[in-house]
Amino acid sequence: MCGFAGELRSDGAADVGAVARMAATMHRRGPDGAGVWAQGGVALGHRRLKVIDLSEAAAQPMVDAELGLAIAFNGCIYNYRELRQELSAEGYRFFSTGDTEVVIKAYHRWGTAFVEHLQGMFACAVVERDRGRLVLARDRLGIKPLYLADGGSTKRLRFASTLPALLAGGDVDTTVDPVALHHYLSFHSVVAPPRTILAGVTKLAPATVMVVEPDGTRRTHRYWEPSHERHLDHAAMTEADWNDAVLAALRLAVKRRLVADVPVGVLLSGGLDSSLIVGLLAEAGQPGLATFSVGFEDAGGIKGDEFVYSDVVAKAFATDHHQLRISSARLHDALPRAVAAMSEPMVSHDAVGFYLLSEEVSRHVKVVQSGQGADEVFAGYHWYPPLAGVDDGDEAATLDAYAGAFFDRSHAGVCDLLAPHWRLDADASRALVAEHLGRPGAGTAVDRALRLDTQVMLVDDPVKRVDNMAMAWGLEARVPFLDHELVELAARCPPGLKLASGGKGVLKEAARRVVPAEVIDRPKGYFPVPALSHLQGSELELVAAALHDPAAKERGLFAPGAVEALLRAPNDSLTPLGGNTCWQLGLLELWLQSQGV
Repeated sequence: MCGFAGELRSDGAADVGAVARMAATMHRRGPDGAGVWAQGGVALGHRRLKVIDLSEAAAQPMVDAELGLAIAFNGCIYNYRELRQELSAEGYRFFSTGDTEVVIKAYHRWGTAFVEHLQGMFACAVVERDRGRLVLARDRLGIKPLYLADGGSTKRLRFASTLPALLAGGDVDTTVDPVALHHYLSFHSVVAPPRTILAGVTKLAPATVMVVEPDGTRRTHRYWEPSHERHLDHAAMTEADWNDAVLAALRLAVKRRLVADVPVGVLLSGGLDSSLIVGLLAEAGQPGLATFSVGFEDAGGIKGDEFVYSDVVAKAFATDHHQLRISSARLHDALPRAVAAMSEPMVSHDAVGFYLLSEEVSRHVKVVQSGQGADEVFAGYHWYPPLAGVDDGDEAATLDAYAGAFFDRSHAGVCDLLAPHWRLDADASRALVAEHLGRPGAGTAVDRALRLDTQVMLVDDPVKRVDNMAMAWGLEARVPFLDHELVELAARCPPGLKLASGGKGVLKEAARRVVPAEVIDRPKGYFPVPALSHLQGSELELVAAALHDPAAKERGLFAPGAVEALLRAPNDSLTPLGGNTCWQLGLLELWLQSQGV
């Protein structure tokens, strides 16, 4: 688990200094080691976080002179021991422990199909040393990030685990992308690949391999796409059978993510998802299981913690529980640092909560399991049940129902916030969602929404949020609900079973064998950060200062009248999901200014 950067240049030698600068920005992602490798037009840089006892031969970037390959790798392969045995049986020799050498030999054995043999979360850059070919790959659910920047007038491609790393390399177009800006303001700050908020930076999509030849020619292919349709193999399964299958798959997913030579803790919110992970880890006999919960001061009538539920779970499984109570002063002090730690602007209030929680957790453990993904995979959100009443062939009605529940505002509402220069003629966000909903491979309106959320929204909101905030403290966060085999199983599960019991029905029934009923049958909660839902005092002053900053005025993203109206009544404009519009605008400017753009 770490961060890497690199450059492929077809018109000269790679800029090793730029690659070293990019890698250095990620020292918090990888505080335990660093390295740079270069040959001709290719250079790789790496920062390492050590969670498995690695020999010096496992240092990165890793070069296999025998195979003529070099690699920079970020992530964790949970089946690397099995792959090592398989490859050893085929005559491959290993010189180090850990998973990176397994990945490099898997590439030699299977070529670009190597990703299909990997179970885990990963992004990597493989260089064929003699040919100068570069291969970039990202895991199936996009848990690990990979950003790209072209060289403009030069024949150059740079890549890195974070967007700010690319900025440190220099020569990046930092103009705001107007389509991405529309997504940010409409699609709940979700900016889907290949776009980012900056015009000069893109990102590789999940489940994608990109091959870049020495002359800069590129080709990409998607190597995984779960079916959201019913399968004949499951036609005879009863509700009880589905409950059994889901519990067995999740139990295996949790067990897989115990691969480490250091203790593995849990981020325990008190909700069903993280509570179930705690229960399964306890069931597996995890010794001295450490759990961590965070809470904030109440504000504006909004309660700032869910300790009553996390305490139930901690007591039931006798965990080494840590409760972190964040004062308003500490929250305010952390806000600029949390924003700066974001690879892209993320408006969800709980990003700051995860940042502060990760700071505390990193003092105790280096690896945690987290419950992200269960709502998108098992239909836990409130916008799924209404879709069950939509005719499966009515794409317009599906789009209307989804957008009405999830979008922060309509196209007209986006235009009202933006200065005239930044307004689009057409609704880019609605078009993006319509395209995804209209693809084949999903049987019902609910299936189509679940596929969209799992493959797009989840990747560029909850998962990215946890990766960025945890890695800001050198903390590796593993997400068992995004085990790709579990996701495949859930995708084929009949929507009615997932929608039962107010959502996540099949998961709730499976959980009854593991966790206390009061955690399962409680009202659905979210990660509350009241000070960002109800802006006042120092938080409001911070937002106002960002929106009035000379850089913001020069950029001119927002209509001045709209900004001033929001600042006069900062808590009067809320999105359908309860987001604060004033915070949304302020957060974007805070992030742009933190990156010096």
